[in-house]
Amino acid sequence: MSPEPLHIAIVGHTNAGKTSLLRTLTRNVDFGEVSDRPGTTRHAEAIDLRLDGRVAVRFIDTPGLEDSVALLDYLQQLPGESRPARVRAFLAGPEARASFEQEAKVLRALMDEADAAMLVIDTREPVLPKFRAEIEILTWCAKPVLPVLNFLRDGASRAADWHQTLLESGLHARVEFDAVAPFNGAEHQLYGDLATLLPARRQQLAGIVDALAQQARERRQAACRVIASTLIDVAAMRRALPAEEFADQARQKAFVRAFQDDVRRHARRAADELLAVFAFRATDAELAELPQLAGRWEDDLFNPELLKAAGKRLGLGAMIGAGLGAVADVAMAGLSLGAATTLGATIGGAASGGWRPLWRKLENRLNGVQELTVEDPVLLLLADHLLDLARALEQRGHAAVARLQVADAQVDDGLQDVVRALSPARGHPDWERGALRAAMGASGSAERQAVEAVAAQRLLGRFGPPAVAQGA
Repeated sequence: MSPEPLHIAIVGHTNAGKTSLLRTLTRNVDFGEVSDRPGTTRHAEAIDLRLDGRVAVRFIDTPGLEDSVALLDYLQQLPGESRPARVRAFLAGPEARASFEQEAKVLRALMDEADAAMLVIDTREPVLPKFRAEIEILTWCAKPVLPVLNFLRDGASRAADWHQTLLESGLHARVEFDAVAPFNGAEHQLYGDLATLLPARRQQLAGIVDALAQQARERRQAACRVIASTLIDVAAMRRALPAEEFADQARQKAFVRAFQDDVRRHARRAADELLAVFAFRATDAELAELPQLAGRWEDDLFNPELLKAAGKRLGLGAMIGAGLGAVADVAMAGLSLGAATTLGATIGGAASGGWRPLWRKLENRLNGVQELTVEDPVLLLLADHLLDLARALEQRGHAAVARLQVADAQVDDGLQDVVRALSPARGHPDWERGALRAAMGASGSAERQAVEAVAAQRLLGRFGPPAVAQGA
């Protein structure tokens, strides 16, 4: 029989980030309301963390403690043989439904429903008497209390002061967890520290840590599959235009622009799919304004200077495509045009794709058809951008409302192997997902899936260290 789920009360002063913490721990961007307004949460509300189809932890989001100094004075005047008895007397008395109604909701959840409490602390706040009173009141409930230090990355954080205060209050176990941008392994450390306060549940909590680690691995694998699939789509792209139409400069520009827009559509779809993998909404206002989803990063895919640098990293020299004997123009922004380019790309995939694609290209050459394809440096930049986005989303809390910033770093040299793994797609224009081949049913071909698996595995190797607890 599966053990009973843990019941954890999330407590603390109003606006300390309790609901934000729960959104991040449960990966649920829709839970509760996150706002800078004080007292947003007015009632105790439960939310479950489900692992392997069952409830592993039931969290209880409680209202903020609003008048702890007055409540502590009141509790000290009540009769009772022990501090917990005085809390019980308070909950049974009239003030629990009057002056201290909000505080009573918190203490009742902790006393009657919870195995332990997580005390969320906004470390930007100075250590005031009301916070010391809150800590003392919570310890009167005779339940383990794990302080969770929030907003540590903020420049105004007073973490050292809070560490000292917690020691003085007898709370030696504590965890640092920024609900908006948790550091790598913070979630696992949180449950590990909770196990020190709940020794009878140690094995259960270890199982939760293992299940969360497995989920994190699966999210990474899914993200890499999204990126690999998108790269195959773009590598396989081919668009044809009769030579006489291409000779018209206006039609030529429109042709190139439409091709670039198709590349951008693949990139945007990948970004939306990555958001879904990490349990974010594509319609979130703050996410819709991500630099990665706006125009800048998409334009970078066709930035001549960036493409030159990417071409050098791929060993192609300053001229993009020179290594393939391609008729390539840097001013075309990473797009290859003409029969020579087509032949070079197709020959590269002929061994795996057969000679029929090559024959089609020869036929197009005889008929004067011009084709547009994407050069490898574009694939390198696209892989780098999408991998950076996936890394950033992995570290983003589900209560974050600020715009996600992804640092512009140098292109990861290790992604060269990913681009090389995509070469078979050059000979298979039918591998591109979308309306052009929706009726062909080629997206599930075993060969495409094999190439996707290789590319995804190489991307996974570039993702970075796994999310593990600090010191594990």
